[in-house]
Parts: sequence; C-alpha cells; structure tokens
Amino acid sequence: MTAPVSVVAPTTTAAELAELQDTVRQALRSLSPPEAVRTTMDSPHGWEAHVWKRLCGELGVVGLAVPEQLGGSGLSWREQAVVLEEAGAALLCAPLFATAALAVPLLLAAGERAHALIPPLCRGERTATVLFGAGPFSSQPLSARAHEGTWTVSGTIAPVVDGATADDLLVVAEGPTGPVLLHLDAAQPDVTASPLVSLDLTRRQAKLSLAAASASLLSDTALAPQVLEEALRISRALLAAEEVGVAQRALDMTVAYAKSRVQFGRPIGSFQAVKQKAADMLIKVESARSAAHAAAQAVSTGTPDPAIAPLVAAAFCAEAAVAVTSEAIQLHGGLGFTWEHDAHLYFKRARTDRELLGRPSAHVGQLADELGPASTRGTA
Repeated sequence: MTAPVSVVAPTTTAAELAELQDTVRQALRSLSPPEAVRTTMDSPHGWEAHVWKRLCGELGVVGLAVPEQLGGSGLSWREQAVVLEEAGAALLCAPLFATAALAVPLLLAAGERAHALIPPLCRGERTATVLFGAGPFSSQPLSARAHEGTWTVSGTIAPVVDGATADDLLVVAEGPTGPVLLHLDAAQPDVTASPLVSLDLTRRQAKLSLAAASASLLSDTALAPQVLEEALRISRALLAAEEVGVAQRALDMTVAYAKSRVQFGRPIGSFQAVKQKAADMLIKVESARSAAHAAAQAVSTGTPDPAIAPLVAAAFCAEAAVAVTSEAIQLHGGLGFTWEHDAHLYFKRARTDRELLGRPSAHVGQLADELGPASTRGTA
C-alpha cells in the first residue's frame, strides 16, 4: 500500500489559531444562528446545501488538514479541531463531523487509492460517512465478497451518522482474509437508508441496508490495523474538540443567565451555591479544552503520545460535556427544561457524542491496555 500523505504542517502560532477561531465563529453566527438551527433540524434534509457549500468554499471547513495537492489547505488537525469546536458551540446542522472527522482521516490514512475521493469532499460537492462493519465498533458486521475483481457488500448497520444523506459511503467490512475498506456510491439501488429518530435532532442518523451493493476496493486485500487506528485517533481528537465547544457554549449561556436572573432582589449569580456550581463547570470545560488541545497536537505532530492523548481526550471530554450541559439545565431553573430554550439541545448533542466512537469506559479500557506494557517494564 502507498504510504499515507503527511498532514503535518508548519507550526501555527496561538495567535493564528485564535484568529482562525474568531473567523469561524463569526461565519457560523451569520450562517447558523440559533434560530436557523431550529429551522434546519426540522427540515427534511437536516442541513442546508447552500450553507454547506459556502462553509466549504469560503472557509474550507473540510480540508484544513488535507494536503494542497488533494484540494485542501495543507494545515494540520489542530486547525481542523478549531472548526469542530466552533461547530459544536453553534450546534451546526451540517455533515461536518461525518465528512471531515470520520471520512477524511480514513481516506488520508488508507493511501493513494483512496485519495481521489477527497477533493470533491473539500469543495463541498459531495459528502461522506463511514460504516464500521468490522473492527472495534462492529456490533453489526458487514460482509464483503469479491468475484472476478468486482466487490459487493451485504448487511445492515445502524446507527450511521448522516447515513441517509451522504453521497459516499466508506465501508469497513469483513472480507475473505480480514477487514477491507470499500467505497460505495450511496445513490445505487442496492443501498437502502432508513432515517432513525435519535436523541440529537441537530445531527441525523440512519440505518443502512446493503443488498450485495457494488463497491470499489480502497485498501489492499486486507486493511492494515494501523490504518483504521490512525484514522480513529484523529476522529476521537476532533470529536473531543466538538464536545469542548458544546460544553463552553452551555457554560456561557448559564453565566449570562445567572447574571440577569434576579431573585430576592439579587442576581442569582451572586449566591454562593450558584457560584460554586459555575466554578465546577468552568473547571470541567478548561480541563476538557486542555485534553482536546493535547489530542489535536498529538495527531498533528506526534507529541505528546498520539496513541494516548486522543484516548484521554475522548474519555474526559465526553463526560465533561455531559456534566456541564446537564448542570446548565439545572441552573436555568424551570426555563432550562422548556423546549423553547436551547439548553436541552446542547445536552442532547453531548449525550449523543458520548456514544459515537465508543463509550468513555471503552476508551479507559483501551488506555489501560496502551499504558500496561510500559508500566510493567518500568517497574520490572
């Protein structure tokens, strides 16, 4: 297999990252304000094509870490993580996570044969998602068969993020000699997508049924385990960044409410009990941000340990986002439990994110496996 394209870019300064973050934040305030989120999440498609094309064309939200020769910006996963953080804060209704955080890392890691699919994704002309029908998330295996050089995939799998709207399906399936990576065009009649009703209304999921669907092979005869693991490390780091954005916005909303809501002639933010809860939320958010930044740095430069940092971020950021968004509902009082307030939308995104790439307990278990041999050697 051809070696994957390097995505390590010259170091971006903190000031440049802050400038990028501000640019993305301002763009999302214009293209995806809170009122637009509620309209879009209730639309038949679940996201607006014209908004997606503007985000890809003007900001390059999919290809920041993609090399320039493949249509990207040639930066790193640190910049891509900034976009995911702001998208989480805005509850962006778009196929950003599926395309930029799941599909692109896998395509880059898979090698030259897969790279032809990347430029249309960067331009916003097509979207993609990943079906984990083999490997660590394979509770519903998909089987791949080859006959005279032609591949087909069969099976049913759910849930798949943006599975009902993605143009390209990247399928990790069980092949004759082990897992393989295949590409399917979602428009073919042998692919049936059934939308699912999920907790998070701002990000659609679906059940996909493949009836000997035609596919093209992107990997060698067997997919190297390190290819999938490399992609998953990046996906976990980007998901952690999104969770930080979700938690930060929930904290911001809570602080603003505590300053304006008056009880007994005083803003509720002046009460010690509210101060303490807000302080606990802040600690969780800042700790999660440190973990997410370390993970993005690790998958971009190789330091700190790229096998460890994404797992730490995946476990900690998921729990922090759920805790902070849950507390935000409580501190908003009766208002926080209403459909009209956005607090429940952030809570639902946090709860759903926690399940996307494995539960925190699974990350902790894998982290123990990664650390175990080194710890044993150190104490021998």
